[in-house]
Amino acid sequence: MLLSLFVVTGSCSKGSKTPVPTPPPAKPDTNIDLTPSPVGDVVGKVVVGYQGWFAAIGDGSPINRYWHWAHTWEQQPSPTNTAIKSWPDVRDYTSTFPTSYANLGNGQPANLFSSFTDQTIDTQFKWMKQYGIDGAALQRFNPSGLEGPVRDAMAAKTKIAAEANGVKFYIMYDVSGWTNMQTELKTDWTNKMSAYTSSSAYAKQNGKPVVCIWGFGFNDTNHSFSAAACLDVIKWFQSKGCYVIGGVPTNWLKQTSDSRPEFLNTYKALDMISPWMVGRIGNANQSDGFFVNTNKADQAYCNAHGIDYQPCILPGDLQERQRAHGDFMWRQFYNMKRVGAQGIYISMFDEYNEGNQIAKTAESQAFVPAGAGFLALDEDGTACSSDYYLRLTGDGAKMFKGLIPLTATRPTKPVL
Repeated sequence: MLLSLFVVTGSCSKGSKTPVPTPPPAKPDTNIDLTPSPVGDVVGKVVVGYQGWFAAIGDGSPINRYWHWAHTWEQQPSPTNTAIKSWPDVRDYTSTFPTSYANLGNGQPANLFSSFTDQTIDTQFKWMKQYGIDGAALQRFNPSGLEGPVRDAMAAKTKIAAEANGVKFYIMYDVSGWTNMQTELKTDWTNKMSAYTSSSAYAKQNGKPVVCIWGFGFNDTNHSFSAAACLDVIKWFQSKGCYVIGGVPTNWLKQTSDSRPEFLNTYKALDMISPWMVGRIGNANQSDGFFVNTNKADQAYCNAHGIDYQPCILPGDLQERQRAHGDFMWRQFYNMKRVGAQGIYISMFDEYNEGNQIAKTAESQAFVPAGAGFLALDEDGTACSSDYYLRLTGDGAKMFKGLIPLTATRPTKPVL
């Protein structure tokens, strides 16, 4: 999701000084089963958002362009043609592709991976398994047009990699800018994506295949769907036997700021609610503020209405120096465990574009193109291994599941 906005502290909306109305106390809905969902493939689990949207000229992909690495996809990425904020560590990939960046600080060529390469996606799912990540939510944008064939191909490759490595996956539709979403989403699911639910690796919750829809209710021109249209889509997927997660605005419960008004009945129809947090917090203190002013009320409302709660946890924007060598991310794990969340969604696994990826990243300037200006994981003076945020996520998952005690002190060492 490329919706990295402003940082908001506490319960303020877009930095406004106007008081935000407090929602009425949550009242139990007596018409539904309020028993929390049992542990399944998303409840009790830690899932990562998986873009899988990087390609390169010569990688054999249908797009055959530097998809998402560069602004001008037909040309090699360079300091003047770049779409990323962080540089990946590519040492585990057997196939990489040339760029027009200067060599890395260690003298090696500044090559990049392609998500389309079989060994790349298999390696990334191996990391998920190795570091204790339960599943991946494969992002699927409007598949019409130029990107459709490569997105279809990445769905097939995700299935293979997930099955081979014992990791769950599910389809996560991002409806940003999708004008005819209400009809085309149903057609895409019926004709293409529903076939993946027969996979042994496809995530199930309460015996139902999981599907997530990200973008309902956001108060901007890129998500201008009515509450009725969104509710229709949710109910349609549920009628097909699906367990539906909603990637919703941060302020969904208050229906202010980034949320459209009069959407609460639409949000309430979801089986699981996952509010977006990228751009909303940037340090541990702000996480604490959201815990008090937002997360507690979110969880209470969900508990009262039989909805599962899957808050979003992020490592922080590396280029904005938010990470504090893992303390920021750990504080979120701590807060979401103590709020009583049913699941955790990590944003994101491979989002090098926004700089909030947990996948292996350049650990020092030795692994960054010389003079390119990318910060490495040691940007605050603390050396971190390239897999540090994978290890940190794994330890956070252990705490979330009760395998290690709840602790505000990060147990993960930046370098082993």
